[in-house]
Amino acid sequence: MKPKAISLAVHKSQQKSLLQGFWLTILASVVLLAQALSANARPDSFADLSDQVSNAVVNITTSTTVAARGGPSPVVPEGSPFEDFFQEFNDRNRGGQGQAPRRSQALGSGFVISEDGFIVTNNHVIEGADEILIEFFSGEELPATLVGTDPNTDIALLKVEADDALSFVPFGDSDVMRVGDWVMAMGNPLGQGFSVSAGIISARNRELSGTYDDYLQTDAAINRGNSGGPLFNMNGEVIGVNTAILSPNGGSIGIGFSMASNVVTRVVDQLREFGETRRGWLGVRIQDVSEDVAEALGLENTNGALVTDVPAGPAEEAGLQQGDVILSFDGVDVEDTRGLVREVGNAEVGKAVRVVVYRDEGTQTLLVTLGRRETAEGNDAPMEKPEAEEPQTSDILGMTLSGLSDDLRAQMGLPENAEGLVIMSLDPEGAAVAKGLQIGDVITEAGQQQIRSIADFEARIEDARDAGRKSLLMLVRRGGDPRFVAVPLN
Repeated sequence: MKPKAISLAVHKSQQKSLLQGFWLTILASVVLLAQALSANARPDSFADLSDQVSNAVVNITTSTTVAARGGPSPVVPEGSPFEDFFQEFNDRNRGGQGQAPRRSQALGSGFVISEDGFIVTNNHVIEGADEILIEFFSGEELPATLVGTDPNTDIALLKVEADDALSFVPFGDSDVMRVGDWVMAMGNPLGQGFSVSAGIISARNRELSGTYDDYLQTDAAINRGNSGGPLFNMNGEVIGVNTAILSPNGGSIGIGFSMASNVVTRVVDQLREFGETRRGWLGVRIQDVSEDVAEALGLENTNGALVTDVPAGPAEEAGLQQGDVILSFDGVDVEDTRGLVREVGNAEVGKAVRVVVYRDEGTQTLLVTLGRRETAEGNDAPMEKPEAEEPQTSDILGMTLSGLSDDLRAQMGLPENAEGLVIMSLDPEGAAVAKGLQIGDVITEAGQQQIRSIADFEARIEDARDAGRKSLLMLVRRGGDPRFVAVPLN
């Protein structure tokens, strides 16, 4: 009997273990199914979200005085019954001096970001306005004052004075938004009043025309009048400011652009504190690294930003040079010029940052104290006048090159201190033409060394060939703008 009792006990234990495993499997399946449904199912309704945020979204009406255009009065036949009417109309509006100034109105949207009345909108909504009127969801209207604007990102900050604390909405993290995530836009399209549209994020990191552009693309309907309004995630957080549409006819075709909130928040914080933006300034001109440029420099990939010019400024003081490739800025890897511009612009003015550059087939770390871009734009580095040399002409790499003389500088409109080799003609079948070089371009560097003569240029070619390079990296100036070009050494 004892063996039978032991067998029965073992059997019950196995049943219990199997049953536990079965229920654990079912539970895991339910969890996975719930996660899948949560990620993929369309919201049943946006009504709750709309109710949550609508009190913080505003309509904006601006008024601007527009100088009247002069012109002839309407021609009315003599003796016409309208003759007296038009005469009185013209006398009242022209006063015998010309037409009186008229008032122009424009409509847009915005949203409240603090209970004390700060409001975000687009710069183009309020640009040039004499009066700004804010209409709230309740119908209440308040005048607004302009705190500051940033045309580079098309963001403006307004302020209203209210008796009570205002409803407001927080910013969310635009960097976590993924293509396919649901979003909701709210605003005042075509002057129709408060309106809601919904859609998804259809693309990220769009660039339209500005240096600091970082747009979320959405198919949520955005029309004229939606400008400055918020784009919400499903938590009621603003992850974009509706700014532009792509349309052949002026209406929504499902391609709208919202400036990402992580750009907007930095701008708004500065406008709120200073009334203006204060972006970091490194002080270099840069270009992306192409594959042939990377090969000419001995780089493994095309990451980084290639320095084409170093005018007087923070970078020059820190020792950056033409031909350096900036690989890292303040601890952040640089993928391309756009990424570097954004990181520098977001950096604090006066901050000392570490910049890692590729130079002479190795890396160096430089410490740069950033200036302020807004006060530095337009600065040019002083150039020293080189010692004059007799110009020579030679056919090299499919180019007819000539040294610079005073007469040639005058003919080409070049500065007196310009130096290098001028491209006088090109082989139409040569590699230089294929790389986009043109007659009149001035080659100022080759192999990352300054050149003043044909002899200098030929020496750089030999150096590149001795180093096993397949192409020669040249710094070329066209109309004063520098650019690196890698020409094959065939």
